[in-house]
Amino acid sequence: MNATTHPQHTALNLAASGVPVLPLRRGKVPFGNCPTCADNACGGRPNMKVPGPCRCAAPCHGWAAATTDSAVIVSPAWAAAWRQAVCVAYHPGGAGVTVVDLDNADAIAWARTTLPATQVVPSTRGEHWIYRGTMASRNAVRSGVDLKSAMAYARWLGPGTGATAALPDAVRALAVKEPSPARRTPQALSGLVRGGQGECPHRTPAFLERGVAMAVQRISDAPSAVHATVYRTFLAVLSRHGRCGCLTTAHVDRLFAAAQAKGETARHCTDAWTNALTTLGL
Repeated sequence: MNATTHPQHTALNLAASGVPVLPLRRGKVPFGNCPTCADNACGGRPNMKVPGPCRCAAPCHGWAAATTDSAVIVSPAWAAAWRQAVCVAYHPGGAGVTVVDLDNADAIAWARTTLPATQVVPSTRGEHWIYRGTMASRNAVRSGVDLKSAMAYARWLGPGTGATAALPDAVRALAVKEPSPARRTPQALSGLVRGGQGECPHRTPAFLERGVAMAVQRISDAPSAVHATVYRTFLAVLSRHGRCGCLTTAHVDRLFAAAQAKGETARHCTDAWTNALTTLGL
């Protein structure tokens, strides 16, 4: 959108291409709810799961007001909002994309060394990297990085440059939230080795050794999302080797050492291991 293009005209063009849009007011935020919808008195959209205009027909409820319906965009209920609008926003999840919002030079440098190339749109302070595919939105997944997709809005800043790549696992992993640490009393490392109730799947000692070595390598090779990688690796090890009692303190030591070499604390390792045990019922 250039300086001479009215936000409503931009919105109509985007809606015609299947991108759900909504107006943003000064401060680049959605318009407040109308009197009928104030404090969600109307109940809002059912569970706020899908985009679309509220039944009151005004651009209420933030991202959930986003629409591709041209009749809504030009309706009297939206007219006052467009007269005050400073720019257009869209619902990335409704458009089938995920926006990796990079807010500073350090975040951009991280993306260039970590994520696959894709469509890039310059923003006020950084860049939006657009990937094809949707996921849960989450802010502050790392310094200067937000994820905007389902149930979120992003400013429309133009088409950018480059071909849109498929949403990579490295981006999905950024939104993984590890379960809250289980309430527990402090344990020695030996207390975290459990099992002995299932049939042993290890045909030879080398089978277990290979599994632990692969887990250590997976943690060591993690380029980002180390918290999520450590937890999911612990979960995988325990799901395969945690029931028969063959895992020893030495094996756990190796896994913890690999995680701590990537910057994890001993406390985080213990919490991640305990959470994995709890998840698997061990």
